[in-house]
Amino acid sequence: MTSSPENVVENTIEAVLVGGPNDLPATVRTQRLPQDGQKIKIHHRGGYEHFEREIDDPAPSPDPVVFRWTTRTRVAE
Repeated sequence: MTSSPENVVENTIEAVLVGGPNDLPATVRTQRLPQDGQKIKIHHRGGYEHFEREIDDPAPSPDPVVFRWTTRTRVAE
């Protein structure tokens, strides 16, 4: 079974990443994610920036969902 572009959009949300390093690229701060996504990990400057969903509201909304920065971890060597 294949997914049509409409199904992919229907099953995702627009996410906005708030907080974290000032030099995190603007192109990374807005993403489409699965509707049930709770956490995002972004590779940045030799580590990972972690963001968590601010509100877990199951009702679909046209507004972007805010994911707030929580911590930074280093890449394991």
